[in-house]
Amino acid sequence: MSTIQLNIEEIYKLLEDVKDPEIDTVSILDLGMVEDVTVSGQDVSVKMLPTFLGCPALSIIQKNVETALRQLPAVKNVNVDFLRSPSWTSDRITEKGKAGLKVFGIAPPPRQMKSDGSWHVDCPYCESTYVTMENIFGPTACRSILYCKSCKNPFEAMKPMIKII
Repeated sequence: MSTIQLNIEEIYKLLEDVKDPEIDTVSILDLGMVEDVTVSGQDVSVKMLPTFLGCPALSIIQKNVETALRQLPAVKNVNVDFLRSPSWTSDRITEKGKAGLKVFGIAPPPRQMKSDGSWHVDCPYCESTYVTMENIFGPTACRSILYCKSCKNPFEAMKPMIKII
C-alpha cells in the first residue's frame, strides 16, 4: 500500500480559496490571517491570527478551513488554532487582498496613521480623497463607515490595526 504525501503548496493553494465569510472577494491568506501551516503525516495544523479576537465569524472560518483541506485525499485530521499572539495587524493584508477589499467596496486600511492618531483612506469607488468619516463604528469591529463627497457613495473602510510597542 502506497502512502500519499501531503504537499504544503497544495495546502496553501486550497487556503487561497477560503474566503472571509463577510467579504467574499478576499481570502484568509490575503487578509494575512494564516500564521503557520505544519504537516505531520496525514495531519495538518493551521495556526491563524484573528483580525479581532471576538470576531463572530471565527467558527465559520475554522469550519471552512477544515472543509477545504479535507478535499485532499491524504489529509486525515485538520486542526485550526486561533492565536492570541502575535496580534494581527492590517499591514499583513497583501496587495491582492487590498484590491479584493476595493472590489467589495471597502477601502483598505491606510499604511500609516497620522501623528495625532487619525487616519485617511480614499474612496474605493472613485479614488477621491474628498471623504468624511460618518461613523467610526461600522457593521463589524474592524470597519468604519465613510462617505465620498465626490461620487456621493457611502462606503466602509478597514480600520488600521497597528502593533503597539
